[in-house]
Amino acid sequence: MKEPVLNIKNAKVGEIELDDSIFGIAPKTALLYEIVKMQRASRRSGTASCKTRGQVSGTTAKMYRQKGTGRARHCDAKANIFVGGGKAFGPKPRDYSYRLPSEARRGGLRQALSLKKAEGKLIIVDELPLKEIKTKTMVDGLKNLGATNALIVIAEENDILRKSVRNIRDVRMVRWEGLNVYDLMRFDRAVITRPALEKVEEVLRP
Repeated sequence: MKEPVLNIKNAKVGEIELDDSIFGIAPKTALLYEIVKMQRASRRSGTASCKTRGQVSGTTAKMYRQKGTGRARHCDAKANIFVGGGKAFGPKPRDYSYRLPSEARRGGLRQALSLKKAEGKLIIVDELPLKEIKTKTMVDGLKNLGATNALIVIAEENDILRKSVRNIRDVRMVRWEGLNVYDLMRFDRAVITRPALEKVEEVLRP
């Protein structure tokens, strides 16, 4: 299938043939869900921590005598049932990350791209030319493309472009190697440069 290639002013400057095996497949929502869940789990810090009764500061003196009071037997006030005591079965630092098979991750990326293409939210641009760091120029260019909420995918690191985009709300820029399902689902539009698209197709082609 052919897709128009635009410039920053939203004028057509050419066409590109898209690979049907990447941009023309039916999306499986279950797989997209599993990949997004994996990515979000891997981003969790996992630093929540509580002190047990052995870690709480306090006296170890027995609260009252063992017998004759009619009350339950207790050792010290650091038990978890008392205010200021330790936490029973509380959270401890842990790693929440896990990995799905590589073929599942690649397949999910193909389906996310196909979904963007089917919804008409895939924008292919020839290039994003900037000679100086200028956020306003990028804001105006994205407005021309109808991509005020967008993921921008570029082929190579561009410091001028990165600094021009970093303060724009609802816009994120990644290199083609960093393209992922979560960001494709999170942003309304996907703006991909022609060189980046060629590299993505080369890697994702079955």
